Amino acid sequence: MKKTYLLTPGPTPLPESVISVFAQPIVHHRTSQFEGIFENVKNKLKTVFQTKQEVLILAATGTGAMDATVTNLFSKGDKVITVNGGKFGDRWTKMSKQYGLEPVEVFLERGAALNLKDLEKVIADNKDAKAILFQASETSTGVRMPTQEICQLTQKNNMLSICDAITGCGVFNLPMDEWGIDVLIAGSQKAFMIPPGLAFISLSEKAWKTTESSNLPHFYFDLTKERKSMGKNQSAWTPAVSLIQGLQESLRLIEEEGLENVFARHARLAKATRAAVTALGLEVLCKDSPSDSVTAIKVPSSIENGKMIPKLMKDKYGVTIAGGQDELAGKIFRVSHFGYIEQFDITTGISCLEIVLNELGHKVEFGIGVGAALRSLHGDH
Repeated sequence: MKKTYLLTPGPTPLPESVISVFAQPIVHHRTSQFEGIFENVKNKLKTVFQTKQEVLILAATGTGAMDATVTNLFSKGDKVITVNGGKFGDRWTKMSKQYGLEPVEVFLERGAALNLKDLEKVIADNKDAKAILFQASETSTGVRMPTQEICQLTQKNNMLSICDAITGCGVFNLPMDEWGIDVLIAGSQKAFMIPPGLAFISLSEKAWKTTESSNLPHFYFDLTKERKSMGKNQSAWTPAVSLIQGLQESLRLIEEEGLENVFARHARLAKATRAAVTALGLEVLCKDSPSDSVTAIKVPSSIENGKMIPKLMKDKYGVTIAGGQDELAGKIFRVSHFGYIEQFDITTGISCLEIVLNELGHKVEFGIGVGAALRSLHGDH
């Protein structure tokens, strides 16, 4: 028998009480019963997003909400600034080009944090840009972006701040209204601890005003129509009913733990993971601004095929982590520490990593990483 563990940055593990919801009978979405569930969910989403605005629920992955942002807020030929810090920042650039926008890309070395001085220069050279599109947490590199500072720059220059917080929302503090985030995006299979299939998006009043002049075509992802439907505790189209039922339970768990405690737990687990990695003599890809959602770790030079680390951990020992993507494939591996994760998930993942490193010829002393993680979590006593 092999027990399995999931330590990927999406999907993340599902709490037992959420899983049990999916065994319950499905309800019809055009009934008062579902409307009650929907109302409960939409109110609790506002708490997680820290906003008074409606948080729209789309039957899509997070990329669907990214797509909806572009098609609902912009017009062909609009200039936007995209922060490309990895696979998902690159997606903003590609999506903007696909819809006929003119993206000005701020390209970051993989694993590097955004230099605000560099961004200020790009803004100064492109005063006609309508928005800055960026990630709160670049999932492919484990980098946390300076969201608050970016928002300050957009406000100063009369631009929109469009934040993909798919692996940030519910992980660390992103107060939408307080910081003036104009568009905040999240996804169900991340900190919300349910399966893939829902995307969440909230717009500021400034962003809603922009939708009135957009001329890009959209039908299914019509945010104005969704906003109108939400006023009736419904969605414009057939919702993913079972996922919304599960979301009601996961949001209850978040509320029970308390948002600040959720943030603190993620920060502790992230710190412990980085301590373990460092103790093992490995190098974290992002040193300056690591994310509390996922730690990207460089494959040591002693291991010829870096793809074997996640493969062996999963196939032989049942611990699933993530490998590198695109140009980082085989060069890094990634350990997630957000969602339904606690200290023993991390120590299990690190102990498995120690075993696999030794099996692949990179000799480490057993317990070094696990010990460092425990000391980080509980101190030297």
